Amino acid sequence: MHSTNDAPHDVWRDLRDALRGTHHDYTSGALGRAIFLLAVPMVVEMAMESLFAVVDVFFVGRLGAAAVATVGLTESLMIVIYTLAFGLSIGATATVSRRIGEKDGDGAGRAAVQVLTLGLLISGVLGLMGAILAPQLLGLMGADAEVIATGTGYARWMLGGSSTAFLLFVVNAVFRGAGDPAVAMRILIVGNSINMVMDPVLIFGLGPFPELGVTGAAIATTFGRGVGLLMALWMLARGTGHLAVKRAHLSVEPTTMWKIARLSGMGTFQVAIGSMSWMGLVRVVSSYGATAMAGYTIAIRLVIFALMPAFGLGGAAATMVGQSLGAGKPERAEQAVWTAAKYDVVFLSTIGLIFLAFTPQIVGLFTHDAAVAAVAVYGLRVISLGFPLFAAGMVLEQSFNGAGDTWTPTWLNLFAFWIIQIPLAWFLAGPIGLHERGVFISVTVAYSVLAAASAVLFRRGKWKSKYV
Repeated sequence: MHSTNDAPHDVWRDLRDALRGTHHDYTSGALGRAIFLLAVPMVVEMAMESLFAVVDVFFVGRLGAAAVATVGLTESLMIVIYTLAFGLSIGATATVSRRIGEKDGDGAGRAAVQVLTLGLLISGVLGLMGAILAPQLLGLMGADAEVIATGTGYARWMLGGSSTAFLLFVVNAVFRGAGDPAVAMRILIVGNSINMVMDPVLIFGLGPFPELGVTGAAIATTFGRGVGLLMALWMLARGTGHLAVKRAHLSVEPTTMWKIARLSGMGTFQVAIGSMSWMGLVRVVSSYGATAMAGYTIAIRLVIFALMPAFGLGGAAATMVGQSLGAGKPERAEQAVWTAAKYDVVFLSTIGLIFLAFTPQIVGLFTHDAAVAAVAVYGLRVISLGFPLFAAGMVLEQSFNGAGDTWTPTWLNLFAFWIIQIPLAWFLAGPIGLHERGVFISVTVAYSVLAAASAVLFRRGKWKSKYV
């Protein structure tokens, strides 16, 4: 990976350095190599994050449609947790990357402490409420009596232990902003490895372990993420290539915390607009029964599995933008974004072609129910058609955030998801009579519009003047 303006570089050497982690100044030197060093571990990291969900569905799919529907409905509730974590991560990445670009290591360390303190307070409250209200929340999302009976234990573990997911995502955003994505990658590899081993053991009761069914999947996921979080905090305290949290940084700074909270607040609203639209789609699909919900869950999990690595290239662009603006190099920031967008389009288009060519075989790995598979196959094919535009849109949106411009993507999300996606999904599913198929079509249309609008606004360049 290198742009036309870069000198050729040794791809294998760069791949080794990217996966191992290396101290690199991302504000100067060959642009292609800088993006490569950031993007490779971020892509792997995001693949690992999405793998948590796919592994759960793979094993839970053996338990029947009600169990898969439980995972889908609980995941829609977890969207609230992920929304706040994503929002806080936007502030973390933008602030830490700008301080690193300014060569202010102490400022970056203090910002990391403030963002983690905020994360602990927010996730602790949400986790307690989720554990207590799990069955009521499942009912609110349209679960029938069978799903509530099957899934309450799963929902309690996932929602009650959600602090692990929340804080893990935030601390990894700190590492990404600092230019240490390989650290975040290794943390999620460890967490996923634990989850993949524990999932079948606890779900099916292998060896001396009890058979816990769908609840076992939640315990495995929470434990894996918990171990990853402890590892992340230890590495943050020990110090990485670009960032170390020292004892002197361990204090609450109201001014810094307020700046991050204000930036993250708009970022949270931005993500919430998109996340809550997914909850709206789930509400539409769930009205067509457990079969439709199970098929939708499998299709969306596979889509997320593809999109999360592509999201990693957007993360590389965001870090490049923040550090380049901090170093006073806005043109380098812009060039980095367009280069990352091209890479992402190629990457996600390739995944889309694979999905289109082998859809029945891929879906068949997750369910043997012909009716569920039919829903999932249709959904995966329709959404895969939009992957090239999805890729460009993800990079551009994250680049605005990396610059500290959280307003522009917020308005873009509002337009694409609430003015277009939700009304279109309802209209196609109900009045037109396409049922869950209409929901899949609305997703592709909305994300395509989002990408086109993002490109127009990015070219105007107002994001270059934002201060963090």
